[in-house]
Amino acid sequence: MTEQALSFGAAATEYDRFRPPYPADAVRWALAGCAAGSRVVDLGAGTGILSRAVLAIGHRVTPVEPDPGMRTRLAAATPGTTPLAGTAEDVPLPDESADAVLAGQAYHWFDRERAHREIARVLRRGGTFAPIWNTRDERIPWLAELGRVMGSRNGTGDLVEKITDFGSDFGPVELAQFTHSTTLRPQEVVGMAHTRSSWLTAGPDERAGIDRDLHTLLTTHPDLAGRATIELPYRTLVFRSTRR
Repeated sequence: MTEQALSFGAAATEYDRFRPPYPADAVRWALAGCAAGSRVVDLGAGTGILSRAVLAIGHRVTPVEPDPGMRTRLAAATPGTTPLAGTAEDVPLPDESADAVLAGQAYHWFDRERAHREIARVLRRGGTFAPIWNTRDERIPWLAELGRVMGSRNGTGDLVEKITDFGSDFGPVELAQFTHSTTLRPQEVVGMAHTRSSWLTAGPDERAGIDRDLHTLLTTHPDLAGRATIELPYRTLVFRSTRR
């Protein structure tokens, strides 16, 4: 788990370029209880994709990210922020210093029991915790096949079933879903696949096999063959709870 979680720094530039943004409506819903200019912590901030969405809707953000390669890219791509080295289990911020804590594409890497205690420590009473995921809409057959080839199926159903509470410091968990899409050229779909932990931690032979299967999918699937651009539909899942 640690090897996979810390594998992304080697592909930080590509990650920032090819991973989808978060829809503004989803971020607004996550932070609906926060006044303008609230103090938001972005845990597992990566290259700053979610941090930039938070800034765009008028809040202050402190990104926290363990991977130095990701922090370097975040600092370069996200003016107005200073990324901190830290983890969800050891957040380098004072008690009750945040109005909200978000985690984009990161909560599944957390040691949940320890992270819940630490997030509760950092949040003010009544503050919001909201993990967010962009998930490919694998109800579409070719996207399901893409997930199989990349070795990274979304498991959206597992997320909904497994996230039922954030521990005794938090109230009931609410769930909202949003839809959006990105458009990539076929080679950019390959670039996106190369930012997945399943590819980054694979050996040379396994990587070559994934790339062959990607080429076959993109050039022979009836919904993809011959297309100059490909639309990737996403569902964004937001889980939201309030610190007691």
